[in-house]
Amino acid sequence: MKKTFSILCLLLCTFYLSAQELKCTVTINSDKVEGSSKQVFNTLKTSIEEYMNQNRWTNMTFAEHEKIECSMLIVVNKVENNLYTCEMTLQSRRPVYGTTYTTPLLNFKDKAFNFTYQEYDRIEYQQNQFTTNLTAMLAFYCYLILGHDMDSYQRLGGTPFFQQCEDIVNACQSASMENTEQTGWRAFESNRSRYAITNNLMDEAFRKYREFYYTYHRLGLDEMASNVTNGRNRIAEGLPVLREAYRARPATYVINTFLDAKAEELVDIFKRGTDKEKKNVQEILMDIDPTRQNTYDKITQN
Repeated sequence: MKKTFSILCLLLCTFYLSAQELKCTVTINSDKVEGSSKQVFNTLKTSIEEYMNQNRWTNMTFAEHEKIECSMLIVVNKVENNLYTCEMTLQSRRPVYGTTYTTPLLNFKDKAFNFTYQEYDRIEYQQNQFTTNLTAMLAFYCYLILGHDMDSYQRLGGTPFFQQCEDIVNACQSASMENTEQTGWRAFESNRSRYAITNNLMDEAFRKYREFYYTYHRLGLDEMASNVTNGRNRIAEGLPVLREAYRARPATYVINTFLDAKAEELVDIFKRGTDKEKKNVQEILMDIDPTRQNTYDKITQN
């Protein structure tokens, strides 16, 4: 009996140590598509979740409670001859040390999430080999999630994963696919594409931004459980890096991506700060992100 119990415990431990990295929830909104069976969208949802959650994307071990929580909302605009024209919003988050709070890491919208798919097509990723645009995009976003998560725990820790994103971008630029599917991979077609964000993250010019990303999470948010003032100060001292990056390259998507995820959180952090902190932080945020004035005005409101 004891031997059986020991074997069972070993199997359970092995399961948890070998658990995959992501815990991704997929939602597909097909309301715009009329006159077709909705079953294909359920099949697609299940296939994408299995692909994201059951593949191993790193050689690291993640316990079950360490999996990265993320979500993917796919809005299907049109389906024609098995070509899906979609928009996708990707979000990921991580826990803040010593609290029950989870902080958003990514809030990324892809307006050209287009792919060819037939129900029950196998969605399989083969590293260093292009198979379909859907598998390539999903792999790209898995590595983008991992890169941001690792950057938040270790200075420039996400570099190997952003390099994987870059490799996928390069492979897709030379792959044979529908013209509609090529959108998002091509160089310089948009400053809000998969190519653009990868180019920003791998650019040495944005090294300081990525170092601030680490400071924000590991030395700022994670510090707040023990000392709120110190944690908030670390974030405030680093924020000018965002303005420097923005002024150097105003069309930079990576800064927009950061603020898409962090705008509300920054308000919550600094509305409890000193008057000097509130003033300085609001000025920086309004300088680089004036479209969210109503949000940033809350920092100085009593």
